[in-house]
Amino acid sequence: MRIIHFLLIFLPLSLLAEWLGWGDTVIFFTAALAIIPLAGLMGEATESIAAKTGPQIGGLLNASLGNAAELIITIVAIRAGALELVKASIIGSILGNLLFVLGASLLLGGLRHGVQRFNRERVSLDATLVVLAAILITVPSFFSALIEPDARRVELLSLTTAAVILGMYVLAIIYTIWGHKDAGPGHGGGVLEATGIEAEVAEETGVHWSQRRALITMALAVVGLALMSELLVGALEGVTHALGLTEFFVGIIVVPIIGNVAEHLVAVQVAMKNRMDLSLSIAFGSSLQIALFVAPVLVFVSLLMGNPMALEFNTPEMVAMIAASLIAALVAIDGRSNWLEGAMLIAVYGILALAFYFLPMTV
Repeated sequence: MRIIHFLLIFLPLSLLAEWLGWGDTVIFFTAALAIIPLAGLMGEATESIAAKTGPQIGGLLNASLGNAAELIITIVAIRAGALELVKASIIGSILGNLLFVLGASLLLGGLRHGVQRFNRERVSLDATLVVLAAILITVPSFFSALIEPDARRVELLSLTTAAVILGMYVLAIIYTIWGHKDAGPGHGGGVLEATGIEAEVAEETGVHWSQRRALITMALAVVGLALMSELLVGALEGVTHALGLTEFFVGIIVVPIIGNVAEHLVAVQVAMKNRMDLSLSIAFGSSLQIALFVAPVLVFVSLLMGNPMALEFNTPEMVAMIAASLIAALVAIDGRSNWLEGAMLIAVYGILALAFYFLPMTV
């Protein structure tokens, strides 16, 4: 994790690029590179605080702030009216975790240790929830075409779905934190990266900060993320035209990678240490946080900001997300993994990325 801290040099560089007018492309890439360590510091601060507050409070902190970086970026994008970018980033984060991160973890862990085993019971609930979450957030998309052109009913369906999803998220947290008390060690703990995960991640990454240092770091990271997100979104139109990219591609591939690099590195790092339970919990847990927390929260935030966003995704997004959730669940169902499964997951992600690159925004 510490290896990415040197990228903080791009924070003043991005501000300088904005001030001196170096162009949208330079501003975009310097801001993007600056977001990577800021998101990492945000995660480290959260893990450090959570590890010292016990499983209940720590689990709630992790469940609420686990994807704070991406939440900040997307809120800034909503304010700028880039709703397609926001919706694409939701799907992109789920795909990135279930295909690329999980695939890289299985590939590198398998190359080092051969066939790896993990607690099937611990991971199976996460895998099931991922599939159910994928179905939940796509319901408005499947029915919106039949309901339109009544935009009011489409919006009401989206808001109702978002409320139900948030309710399921709360129930999942309650079950995770209090539902496994009598299950014994090694049972549960993976759902939403809550019970026990924060201490394990802090141990693996070597983060043992004081509460004061963690809180100060978190506050500064939030400010930095807000500033860099403003620059990133502000330069989006110029950089897409300059590089021939679509806003959709930037949202579904680039933004999720930027906001989750630090967490991805941890998942791969622990897999290479043959701790597949923790690695899979991170990959599945992050996907669940996006689907069950970030996505519905953004629906209500967009409404409050006067720029309402419905949970409507295009057909390729929905097919890719449901397929990825099913594939990831199948990988986890037998309690074993190998490097070939990882290579296949990465191959699927690569093909999808290429397809999304050629996909026009009008789909």
